[in-house]
Amino acid sequence: MTLEWKKVSKRFGDKQAVDELSLEVPEGELLVLIGPSGCGKTTSLKMINRLVDPQTGSVLVGGRDVSHVPAVELRRHIGYVIQHVGLFPHMRVSENVGAVPKLLGWSKEKIEQRVHELLELVGLPPQDYAQSWPAHLSGGEAQRVGVARALAADPPVLLMDEPFGAVDPLTREILQREFLRIQSTLGKTVVFVTHDLDEAIRLGDRIAVMNEGRLVAAAPPAELLLNADPFIRDFTGEDRALRRLARLSVGQALGDATPMKSASRRDASVGAIRTDATLKEALSQMLEAGETSLEAFSPAGRSMGTLTLEDLLERAAGEVAS
Repeated sequence: MTLEWKKVSKRFGDKQAVDELSLEVPEGELLVLIGPSGCGKTTSLKMINRLVDPQTGSVLVGGRDVSHVPAVELRRHIGYVIQHVGLFPHMRVSENVGAVPKLLGWSKEKIEQRVHELLELVGLPPQDYAQSWPAHLSGGEAQRVGVARALAADPPVLLMDEPFGAVDPLTREILQREFLRIQSTLGKTVVFVTHDLDEAIRLGDRIAVMNEGRLVAAAPPAELLLNADPFIRDFTGEDRALRRLARLSVGQALGDATPMKSASRRDASVGAIRTDATLKEALSQMLEAGETSLEAFSPAGRSMGTLTLEDLLERAAGEVAS
């Protein structure tokens, strides 16, 4: 389902929170909203499910102006995940996940089946977690339940406001990886708010950068990191080239070259890396191990060739210059 902000503005007292925002989100895209604190990204997201109403302009979901749709009806068809989850403490995990389907009048059997499907999808085996209480969950587990609850009624649109911001860095990375896996399976239209540029680069199909309520730029991550706008350059930092490496996989880097016939893993004198790892991960592994080449293996274990430090740097330079 498509989304669109059309010349939307919102003021809170003397502060212009959102100023003439116009932006479209195609069906199935994961759009990340990012910018300094107070730039209007969360306000813009909340306009989609009418937690905030614009003063001028309009917000469209699937071509319909949301101001013409009753708020309760609208929100039942839009998943919403926030930083601190907001699970109902008096309900078990299964009841939390099944809350919206129950409101929609689903049968008990259908709700139970959906709950089990979603707990499996987010990596929480239902036999271990369905009857758990929210208070007994870790932060990462609670966030997974929050994602499952947002997906329960199979909404076409998913809104995520700093969903992984309250967990430790390791758990955050795991949740990001799991969410990418889920999104690759479901293909929802997602608007994702974050203050973390690395998270935006890792997750976003496009990144929309906002500043003082205005849209500065919206582009795919690799393209955004080439943007010459002074604010964008300052916001993305001096390590833009390294951040670009996070969007290019080893497999992609080897894809335009003929794979070498490599020795078996037992005879190889270089380290190994999977083709689905990023070039940033490859560079980090080389530097940490003091190696100048890595043998690349597919997830199935097939040798796909050798990635050298020279190849990696040449590819990075080519990407930056493109």
